[in-house]
Amino acid sequence: MASSPGRRVRLDDVAAAVGVSPASVSLVLRSAPGPSAETRAKVLEAAQRLGYRPDRAASLLASRRSRLVGLLIDVRSSFHADVAEHLQDAAEERGYDVVLSTITRRRGQARAVETLVDSRCEALVLIGPEAPQPELEQLAGTVPLVVLCRRLDGARGPDVVRTADEAGTALAVDHLHRLGHSAITYVDGGVGTIAEDRRDGYERAMAERGLVARVLPSTDSTGPTGTESTGIAAAEALVAAGELPTAVVAFNDRTAVGLLDALSRAGISVPDDVSVVGYDDEPLGRLAHIGLTTVGQDTAALTSRALDAVVARLDGDRESAGPEVVLDPYLAVRRTTGPPRS
Repeated sequence: MASSPGRRVRLDDVAAAVGVSPASVSLVLRSAPGPSAETRAKVLEAAQRLGYRPDRAASLLASRRSRLVGLLIDVRSSFHADVAEHLQDAAEERGYDVVLSTITRRRGQARAVETLVDSRCEALVLIGPEAPQPELEQLAGTVPLVVLCRRLDGARGPDVVRTADEAGTALAVDHLHRLGHSAITYVDGGVGTIAEDRRDGYERAMAERGLVARVLPSTDSTGPTGTESTGIAAAEALVAAGELPTAVVAFNDRTAVGLLDALSRAGISVPDDVSVVGYDDEPLGRLAHIGLTTVGQDTAALTSRALDAVVARLDGDRESAGPEVVLDPYLAVRRTTGPPRS
């Protein structure tokens, strides 16, 4: 029996085509014991011929589980896109799916989180959320929450999976110092825990080597910090000062790319005149004509550990998920760093 055009093929259709009960078809499709080998072969052949697809939504509704993990992303960040791709892979391996909600210039974090909760997500993953810690703790009281890439001090409720940001900027300083640089400026990322940790790592690494730290505040007033505009403003400030450092460490890759663009427009060669290091190892920086030396975060490991925490929360097994997982950063050396100018 063929189903009507445009109508979804149901379990009953497969059962009618084979001449068995819908219950028998369900057992076969779930690989449950009971039906004979001959019946299994006929059911599987009919299901394939008719184009039967299980109604996942109905199944999950019946079990009162959505098996959906909500992910909050900033559509302007390629690092967030990379996290989303790896999180989807990690979720599918564990039998979950991912729902995305976006932050844009006109759509804030609170509204984006509300969308995920309304979509029946069983748990949320937030990448570097800007919300105050008490708000995150309150949210974790209503839905299992994993905070990714941001430190929380003694948080009660959220799981935290992050990279050691202080160690990351220290890696950048160490790399430049080994090349012979001593005049190393840092372009700040503004307010927030992530910006604070990366700035502290730079300042501590400079002090340990007996070098004078110079932090260039984020002066971009046209929008959020940590963007290409931040880097452009920083480069313009450095050029206007008339005394260029031999190297610059940027808060993130987007800032570094803006810095590279403005320096190029000013006729300043990278790395011959100034070396530049970013942070996050975004895909744009890996392009051959950019070749940005940068500090990277193991996105696959971050997302895998985040999903481990989600599953542990939902299964009620808290022993397998700690309150905080801190991963090591890595340094990707490319063409934007070299020995200091003579």
